[in-house]
Amino acid sequence: MEEKDEARSRVPLIREVIWGKSEDGYEPITLVTGRRDIRCRYYPVAGTLFGAIWVGGVGGDWDTPARGLYPYLCDGLRNDNIASLRVRFSYPANLEESVYDVLAGISFFESQGIVRMALTGHSFGGAVVIQAAARSDSVKTVVALSTQAYGVDVVPELSPDCSILLIHGDQDTVVPSTSSHRVYTMAHEPKKLVILKGTGHNLDKSAREVEQIVHDWIIEKLSAQASAA
Repeated sequence: MEEKDEARSRVPLIREVIWGKSEDGYEPITLVTGRRDIRCRYYPVAGTLFGAIWVGGVGGDWDTPARGLYPYLCDGLRNDNIASLRVRFSYPANLEESVYDVLAGISFFESQGIVRMALTGHSFGGAVVIQAAARSDSVKTVVALSTQAYGVDVVPELSPDCSILLIHGDQDTVVPSTSSHRVYTMAHEPKKLVILKGTGHNLDKSAREVEQIVHDWIIEKLSAQASAA
């Protein structure tokens, strides 16, 4: 009965957190849920209310676009009082299971007192974070990088105070930039679409520009939420 109730809930319950030995600036943790164990990398900030969750694409593991964007920003955003959590997909390419992994990350953040969050996903992960954000009122902004089109139809269901940033390269031969255009059209304000010229699917050619845009967007949107609160 407990597992069935958890499956119906918007955010999974975390039964236990297994903490590993700190390394490379983060703490490896395992979130134990009723469905499975989920591996994460946690970049804590003591006492903060703000957090950012980061996921890759179908490549799985600790996938990151834009020449190491995720570890770079996870570390850098600590200076802005924002904790980060990188979530490793348990079943890459399975949309619903990957959404569950991110929802578990949201639940972990909430257990740490973090109540205003940003979700960032690349490619397949873009659809994952859009779906996860639609199921949690704690998410205040979504960043979708080179997002796929499948699974994004729930974007109008984001809470009224949840913004969305879409970044795509105009030379993306894996997922065309029309996918991000479609999401942008369906999304409510606040929203922003950035098309980077001469840039492919992994956004490597514009990595430094992507870093700055995402960094500034997350700080602006989470700070705006703090002011509103």
